Amino acid sequence: MSKPSVLVVLSSHSAGWYLPEFAHPYEVLAPECDLTIASPKGGATILDPVSVQLFKDDAYCMEFAQTKEKLWTETENLESFLGRAKEFTAILYVGGFGPMFDLVDNPVSTQLIREFYEADKIVSAVCHGSAALLKATLADGSLLVAGEKITGFSNAEEIAVDRQKDMPFHLETALDRASGGNYEKSEAAWAPHVIVSSTKKLLTGQNPGSAQPLAVELLKKLKASV
Repeated sequence: MSKPSVLVVLSSHSAGWYLPEFAHPYEVLAPECDLTIASPKGGATILDPVSVQLFKDDAYCMEFAQTKEKLWTETENLESFLGRAKEFTAILYVGGFGPMFDLVDNPVSTQLIREFYEADKIVSAVCHGSAALLKATLADGSLLVAGEKITGFSNAEEIAVDRQKDMPFHLETALDRASGGNYEKSEAAWAPHVIVSSTKKLLTGQNPGSAQPLAVELLKKLKASV
C-alpha cells in the first residue's frame, strides 16, 4: 500500500519558523508518510533561534535541529506545486512568526489551499501557521474557515512572550473574525488544543504544545484517506 504524501510548508520570512512545530510533526509523520518540504521562495529557510533555545531540553527537537538541516535549507518552491494537489494527501503549514508576514496575503499559498481542499485533500496548520488560512477562499468566494471552529496562537500567549508588538495583527482576533466567531483555545495558555473539523478536511493546532497531538490526529486522517 502506498504511503500518504504530505506537503509541508515553511515560511521564507526572516522571522522564521518554530522548531517544535516542524520537529514533532516530522517525528510523528516521517516514519509513515512521504514528506515534501516547500516554502514561498524555495531554498533555505530560517529556523527561529529563539525556539532552539527555548526547547533545548526537548531531546527530539535538539536531535532534529542537529541532524535534519537539509529539510529546511533545501526546500522546494511553493509555486511549483500549483495544480499538483492530486499528488498529495494533505498540506501542513508549520508555525513560527514568519507565516504572519509571508503566508497571509500570498496568492500562491491561498490558491494551493483551495486546490487541496477542492481535491478532497486535508488542510492543516499549527500555531501561527493558521495565518495561512485567513484569506483562503473556495470557488464560490467564501472563506475556507467561515463557520468553522478553528484555533491558532492566542492573544494571551502572544502577549505573554511580548511578541504582539512585532506582529502585523493579532492572530486570534483575525481567526475569530474570519471564522465568524468560532475561534477556540485551551482553558490554560500553552496547553495543547487541536480542532478536527466535523464538516471539512481541516485540522488546526493552537500552539507549540499542540504540534505533536495535531500530527497524531493528522496521521489518523491520512491513514483513513489512503
